[in-house]
Amino acid sequence: MPPLALPEAARVAEAASDAARAEILSRFRQVAVETKGDGSPVTEADLAAERAIRAVLREATPEIGILGEEYGEEGALEGRAWLVDPIDGTLSFSRGIPLFGTLIALLEDGVPVLGLIDLHALGERTVGWQGGGVRCNGRPVRVSQRADLAEAIVAHGDAYCFDLFGDRPAWEGLSRDLRCLRGYTDCFGQSQVVAGSVDAMVDLCLQSWDAAAGLLLVREAGGRAELLDRGAEHPYRFGMVTGSPPLVERLLDYVALSPSEDPRVIGR
Repeated sequence: MPPLALPEAARVAEAASDAARAEILSRFRQVAVETKGDGSPVTEADLAAERAIRAVLREATPEIGILGEEYGEEGALEGRAWLVDPIDGTLSFSRGIPLFGTLIALLEDGVPVLGLIDLHALGERTVGWQGGGVRCNGRPVRVSQRADLAEAIVAHGDAYCFDLFGDRPAWEGLSRDLRCLRGYTDCFGQSQVVAGSVDAMVDLCLQSWDAAAGLLLVREAGGRAELLDRGAEHPYRFGMVTGSPPLVERLLDYVALSPSEDPRVIGR
């Protein structure tokens, strides 16, 4: 059987996200938050959404392995693999803030070839694949091409993540020099970069499932996305600098790590 074509794989990812939405929105502003062993928050909605996503992926593509934040590995991850974060932005979700979403990516040999960001509470789904462009709710979107950092809106993850990632000087430099530095965190920030609403983002302390979809979508939407890799021993291995190509070039001057030359987000 020939491998699943990427447009068809995108339809599978959208069906999986539909299943997640039902589990997530029915619990929004109604669930208690717990703390995982690594200190990150989790709710029953995270668990139920990932179970629902896996059920759809398993039925539609039983030959493709799955790696998810809540339930780990299922099947072989060599070749093609699904990468799943059922709720990216669980802290926002648990506080009743609608800036959270589902992330699904399809990898080939560890490299993202398809990405989906679904902001369920906002009704905004962004999906794209290698060579296919990117659409939000069916409308083509493009990353900003702004070149002047003084006029740019630059998003960032939580400030403490710069400390966790070992790069406090990056935070100090950005907050000193940038006129419009905004804390649009998690997949909400990345979705705004893909749409061109935010010009660039510096996003640190990521796992593979946090990074994969955004990397693919930004690149396919005409932007630049650079992966920063602290190494497998670090609890939050990856960071990303994404957005307008000239702005990413400028923003990389602020971070301590050089971009990784290895495009894989798993299989290292």
